[in-house]
Amino acid sequence: MGWLRRRLWEPLLAQLRQGLSPERMAWSLALGLGAGVSPLVGSSTGLCILLALTFRLNQVVMQVANYLAYPLQLALLIPFIRLGEKLFDAPRLPLSIEVLSQAIRADAWGALHTFWTSLWHAGVAWLLTAPLGSALLALLLTPLFRATARRFRQVSA
Repeated sequence: MGWLRRRLWEPLLAQLRQGLSPERMAWSLALGLGAGVSPLVGSSTGLCILLALTFRLNQVVMQVANYLAYPLQLALLIPFIRLGEKLFDAPRLPLSIEVLSQAIRADAWGALHTFWTSLWHAGVAWLLTAPLGSALLALLLTPLFRATARRFRQVSA
């Protein structure tokens, strides 16, 4: 718990102390996490920058959330791939190392094409689910951050 407090909670509290509104804090965190779980590994940092600029959100909070989401990104990669397969009625990609390495040895370009197609489908599945998940998270976090900001105002007054 100490690591989570030091790495997540204390930086968020510092942003509230510096005047970031609870609403912007909640949306920055929620969209940073939503972007951070993208199955298109390597795209989330740029996506967070774009979202922060577009919606005038806090870049620091978004990037912290993005980097903290990395384990969740890995955990959700296969579910997004499977959801993408269902959405596109695509054949099930075998995800064992042995089967993938055999496919690459047999036809490297074909295997890469198949894997890329699965990732593209996973990206579409993420695009359909992440906005709703991010919005729900922001709506849940806003009251928490409002209460925390009120406590800061009471303590400093």
